[in-house]
Amino acid sequence: MTQHYEGSCHCGAIKFSYDGEEITQGLRCTCSICRRKGALMSTEVIPLDKLKIHANPDDIGLYQFDSKIARHYFCKHCGIYTHNETVRAPGSCRVNLGCIDDLDTSELELVVFDGRNLL
Repeated sequence: MTQHYEGSCHCGAIKFSYDGEEITQGLRCTCSICRRKGALMSTEVIPLDKLKIHANPDDIGLYQFDSKIARHYFCKHCGIYTHNETVRAPGSCRVNLGCIDDLDTSELELVVFDGRNLL
């Protein structure tokens, strides 16, 4: 069953919304950046045209490294990481579940992705 989700960074400068499957799991990746930022990501891969970003483009920061395929987005004001375009599914993204309104991430099943040994 499809549900509507809304979320934002801490200060509210970046807001997003999308319609997706019920969130029952969170993804923890072991790659170098994900391990350090500690975000719990959506297991659902969301097509970029389905994720609606409501923000001034000047408020959105972008971080890339290594192959520069993945694109990690964050708020330039409060520093919260909101979403990323994925390496394994270009043109798609995952959202930081901690940014979704009214979602208790402590109740989610944890899925670990071995991003450290991806290659």
